[in-house]
Order: sequence, then structure tokens, then C-alpha cells
Amino acid sequence: MPARDDVRETPEEHDDLTIARALEEDIIFGRLAPGTRLTEDMLLARFRVTRHFARQALVQLEGMGVVVRERNKSATVRSLSPGEVQEIYDVRELLQRQAALWIPLPAPDELIAELTAIHEEHGHHIEAGYLRGVHEANDRFHLTLFGACGNSHLVQSIVLYMRLSLPVRANSMSDKASLRIAHEHHRLMIEMLKGHDNWVLAQLCVDHLQPSKRNYLAKAPPPDDRDAEGS
Repeated sequence: MPARDDVRETPEEHDDLTIARALEEDIIFGRLAPGTRLTEDMLLARFRVTRHFARQALVQLEGMGVVVRERNKSATVRSLSPGEVQEIYDVRELLQRQAALWIPLPAPDELIAELTAIHEEHGHHIEAGYLRGVHEANDRFHLTLFGACGNSHLVQSIVLYMRLSLPVRANSMSDKASLRIAHEHHRLMIEMLKGHDNWVLAQLCVDHLQPSKRNYLAKAPPPDDRDAEGS
């Protein structure tokens, strides 16, 4: 029996948000590789929608940061150069470190309980191989954690850079060993929330970003002259 991520539903009526979600999942789970071209005609063939909804779905994906649109009619699944990855992760480290430093410690019991429940769900999905659940639980864990910093604008910036780094994060989704390491990091974060040392928590949040970045960069082709000029 195939995993739920591989099940394709019979086409039916969709709106632009539903199409965008389906395509986002294809990107997250590696069914649409970086550089893959998406056109309105391709979406019309796959989904029962008008051209308006197909076009708006591409707009939605561009807003998520996972595709780059071309001439308002086609789009390409976003591919990041090594230089872009480094710049995005430099900003992610700054944002997440600061958010962790602003979380009042020790954290309230209610926050610990909420994160523990998400952590357990995340682990269950990892072992079941349910990648959609892994992705959603992971993002919910981090947004719940960083939401405790009390600065909504900082959290919005974290969300933006989580989206921009999606091609990097997706690269490790199929590796259960990497997912288990991330899961253990989450457990340690919960333990740090029970203490008083924001600096240790902040460093753990930064260290947590490194495995997926290293994995992506290790597989990336050597930078060309354009990367060197833009670095």
C-alpha cells in the first residue's frame, strides 16, 4: 500500500489555494525538482479549473517564495545557488537566535505542554513515513516556539525565510536519519525552555539549521562565475 504522500486524488473542482497547496507539496516532497517549469496549460490539464485560477495559483506560489514567475504565464520551481543559500541562512540564523533570546525562561507549563504534543506528533509522522505530517508538525513546532518571543513582526520575518529556504529544507525530507536528528533537536529545545539559559537555547536553534544547509550545499553544483560575482 503506497504512503499517503504518493496517493493522487481524482481531479475535481479546485480553487487557486488548493492548487497552490498541491504544488507546494509536490515541491516539498521532491516530486517537482528545482528548475521544473510550470505553465498554466499544465495546471489546466491536471486540475479542473479556469485559466484564472491556474494563473492565481502561480501567483500564490510566487508569494510563498517557492517559484519564480515568468511573463505572468509560466513559472519555474525555485532553485537556489550556493550563494543564495548562504545569504538566506545567514538571515535565518540572526532571526531565530534573536527570537530565542527573547523567549521568557523558564517557559510556562502551557507552552511546554503544547510543544511536547507537537513533538510527539512529529515523531509519529517520521516513523510512519508521512512526510506531509512531518512538514506541517515541524513548522508548527517552530512557529509555536518562536511565537513565545512576543514580537509578531519578528515571527513574520521567520516565516518568510522559512519559505525562502523551502528548497533546502525539502532536500532532507526523504532522509529519515536527518528527520530523527531534527526531532532530537526539538526535544532538547523543550528541555532548554524549562531552564534559564537563553543563550544555550539560541545556539541550539542556530545549530538546528545547519544539517539541511550542509546537505544541500554538498549536493549543489560548483558555483559558476555569476555566483562568484554576486557573493
